[in-house]
Amino acid sequence: MPKLVRLYIRQVLTGFGLSAIFVGLLLWMNVANLWHLVNATSGGVVAVVMLFIFNGIVFAGVQFSIVIMRMAGDDRPGGGKKDDLPVGPPRLAPVEAKARSPQKNQ
Repeated sequence: MPKLVRLYIRQVLTGFGLSAIFVGLLLWMNVANLWHLVNATSGGVVAVVMLFIFNGIVFAGVQFSIVIMRMAGDDRPGGGKKDDLPVGPPRLAPVEAKARSPQKNQ
C-alpha cells in the first residue's frame, strides 16, 4: 500500500477517534442538556451517530490537512540582498495646493 494511502487511513482513524472523545465529552458534560435530549427522544441514538460521523469527517480532514502542510519543506531561496530595500520612512515631497472661495450661484 502506498505511503500516502497509509497516512490518510491513519489520519482518518485519528480524526474519528477524536470525534468519539469529543462526542463522549459532550454527552458526559451534558452540554446544552444533550444527554437528556438523547435519552428522552426516540431519535436520540441517531442524533449521536450523526454527530459522531459528521465530527469525524471534519476532524479527519483537519488531521490530514495538518499533516500534509507540515510535510512541506522550506522552498524559499536562501540568501539575497537586502540593500535594495528602502530604510526608514518614505521621503515626502511638498505639493502646492491652491484654495478657492466657493462661488455663489446667482
